Amino acid sequence: MNEEVAILENVSPGQFRHYNKGFQETIFQGLLTDHLWGMQMVEVMRPDFFEVKYLIFLCEIYFSYFTKYKCFPTQSLLINIIKESLSEDHDLILRDQIVDYLLRMRGNPRPNDLAYVKDKTLDFCKRQAFKEALEKSVELISEDNFDSVLSLMKKAVSIGIPNTIGHDFFEDMEARFTRVSRAVCPTGIPELDQKDILNGGLGRGEIGVVTANTGVGKSHWLVAMGANAMRAGKNVVHYTFELTEQAVGLRYDSNLCNISASDVIDRKKTVEKFYSSEETKGLGKLIIKEYPTGAASITTLRSHIEKLALRNFKPSVIIIDYADIMRSTRAYDSLRHELKLIYEELRNMAMELRVPVWTASQANRESANSDIVGLENMSEAYGKAMVADLVISISRKAMEKSTGYGRLFIAKNRAGRDGILFPIHIDTSLSKIKIVEEDSQTLKEAVTADEGEIKKQLRKKWKEVNGLGK
Repeated sequence: MNEEVAILENVSPGQFRHYNKGFQETIFQGLLTDHLWGMQMVEVMRPDFFEVKYLIFLCEIYFSYFTKYKCFPTQSLLINIIKESLSEDHDLILRDQIVDYLLRMRGNPRPNDLAYVKDKTLDFCKRQAFKEALEKSVELISEDNFDSVLSLMKKAVSIGIPNTIGHDFFEDMEARFTRVSRAVCPTGIPELDQKDILNGGLGRGEIGVVTANTGVGKSHWLVAMGANAMRAGKNVVHYTFELTEQAVGLRYDSNLCNISASDVIDRKKTVEKFYSSEETKGLGKLIIKEYPTGAASITTLRSHIEKLALRNFKPSVIIIDYADIMRSTRAYDSLRHELKLIYEELRNMAMELRVPVWTASQANRESANSDIVGLENMSEAYGKAMVADLVISISRKAMEKSTGYGRLFIAKNRAGRDGILFPIHIDTSLSKIKIVEEDSQTLKEAVTADEGEIKKQLRKKWKEVNGLGK
């Protein structure tokens, strides 16, 4: 018995000091900046695992808020809660330590070792639990209370196993009615951004896919999404795997300056004057990066984004033209499985970076003469549609291309209504897309519409566009 106690008493505290104060500070910074990871850590971490008072205090407030509302507070709200919690007669040293830590964290928003710390946090939690269990066991063994020692060790071993049963429907009702802010990047098309469809736009961590046949306008759609995001003050990273950086840049010039693509180069001074005017001061920034077809993988994009972070550039939205011609990080015999993996990797990146991602997907040959392109027309991999949060298809038959008119169909939408068809006009000279009528159609209405009436309307619009009268 005495030997067992001696072994426990001789455990050096230094053995538990591998995870120092800097490591623990980075853990809490990870909790603040990555809410998805924070939700996982709530299941295994306790505030008293931290060894410094101000981190314990902050973690208690942070986790208490999550327990009550089932979401984390924003950093500004957290600061207000801290101010309210620290009364006038509170520990002045604690207050100074919290202020100092928050200032240091703000000065280094993305520490280089954050990924490593996240990877090792579960080990940290287990060590802290075992340390506590060992310290308590010394006293319990000296009292011959072996059952309690066994219970303590079982509890320490269970660290990493979820400690909550989930959402209790009746007990946790308040959490369902707490309004959670959904940060979005608008499409700039009012009919799509309305509340019952996209509720403002594509949200953080979400994947939006536009699918269409060759030459219909996928790349123009992606430029339109990037340009409209810039108008909303968002920073955009646009990856191109087919067009050159200069060609994509000229399309953005056309869209933003409202100058036809064929005239942009000849109107350089007009473009420069527009970007130096007052109305462009609110524009977000744009980085265009070109990679050869089939050369870029998700690892390539992550590396580039990390380089941008060193220049203090953080994207608000990522445009990828387009995911189908990326390289997967793992080789498969089947192209279908490879494409599904690419989309899954994009989804993981979007969720980790907390930014929306727009990309495009090639539609199959059967869709070329279809009035409506559906999920079943996504080339090679139906699994791509399973990963995406939003799938929009664009269809234009050969006779419609000269008029610029076509159809936009919301094939899948996790944020709101889908199965909706909109008549659209695509101006490829400006990379602009607009819905030409306010009234939308459901898929059933579109399918059962009189074919003769549709042709009549198309002929009318074609004449209007070509100045041939009614």
